[in-house]
Amino acid sequence: MLVDSPPEQRADSVSVPPTRRALRAVGLLVSVLILVVVAMASIAIGAKQLSMGEVWHGLFESSGTYGDVVVDDRISRTVLGLLAGAALGLAGAVLQALTRNPLADPGLLGINAGASAAVVTAITFFGVTSLSGYVWFAFLGAAAVGAMVWFLGGSRGATPVRLALAGTAISAALYGYLQAVMITDDAALNKMRFWTVGSLSSATDETITQVLPFLLAGTVLALALARPLNAMEMGDDTAKALGANLNRTRVLSMLAATVLCGAATAACGPIVFVGLMVPHVVRSFTGPDLRWILPYAAVLSPVLLLGADVLGRIVARPSELQVGIVTAILGGPVFIFLVRRRRTAQL
Repeated sequence: MLVDSPPEQRADSVSVPPTRRALRAVGLLVSVLILVVVAMASIAIGAKQLSMGEVWHGLFESSGTYGDVVVDDRISRTVLGLLAGAALGLAGAVLQALTRNPLADPGLLGINAGASAAVVTAITFFGVTSLSGYVWFAFLGAAAVGAMVWFLGGSRGATPVRLALAGTAISAALYGYLQAVMITDDAALNKMRFWTVGSLSSATDETITQVLPFLLAGTVLALALARPLNAMEMGDDTAKALGANLNRTRVLSMLAATVLCGAATAACGPIVFVGLMVPHVVRSFTGPDLRWILPYAAVLSPVLLLGADVLGRIVARPSELQVGIVTAILGGPVFIFLVRRRRTAQL
């Protein structure tokens, strides 16, 4: 008697040559090594240049010298960049699979707008002035918008198009609210200017501790959704035929993206293009299998974020450009290229 394989297994049953699997594994290992190099550069490069010997001493043999203090300060910044980059990359990959739009990013569903609007509200109406206070308001704002998008998109009847339209509409309304409050309140404007561009420079151990549980939970959930999302990318009818639970997968995907993007935005401010560029580029050499896209995105997105942060410190010495500005400058031309390439491929 023949026994049917589980739905998720059937959905992922496309044969992949062993050589290609080995290349993917080697590529992932190389990506991890690149991430280590970029992380070390993030610790070494800044207003004060440190040698790799000083970095090593500060990491493992700290004795209170000036170099050791600098290393300690930059470790928090680098760790936050690692966590936030991985979160944005995973959120982007999940949303691109959920909406079946390879050019989607976490801002598509209004999550960044929700976090920003919540921080403006906290500053203007509740007098919150510390980053530790921003974190919780930003996360709650992102979560609230995620829930609104889900219900306005049709709840159990939600489709990728409805979710995208609901997110776009809510984003427009929230950014209008944000601009209105900032224009009429000079104090809010002054306090928000730094946060809204996206930055790692205010990273502290306290901020990392606050967002770490959410980032870990969102990462585990996103990785667990790889197979159900693989089935959904074949189309709703095919996914249903394979036994996939569409509503549950959509709810959990929205939850994972909201938690990941909300926590990253709460800690660093809204950073654009990371969640768009990296998953899209990764898909070009891993193929559509999310079991590979998600790990690659989690590794290469911090490479982009930390690399942009290091570049911002180099080009504006002795000051620095905030990482959100650098990713926007780099991401704009890349986004145009991706759109043109996609349009050409469809002709």
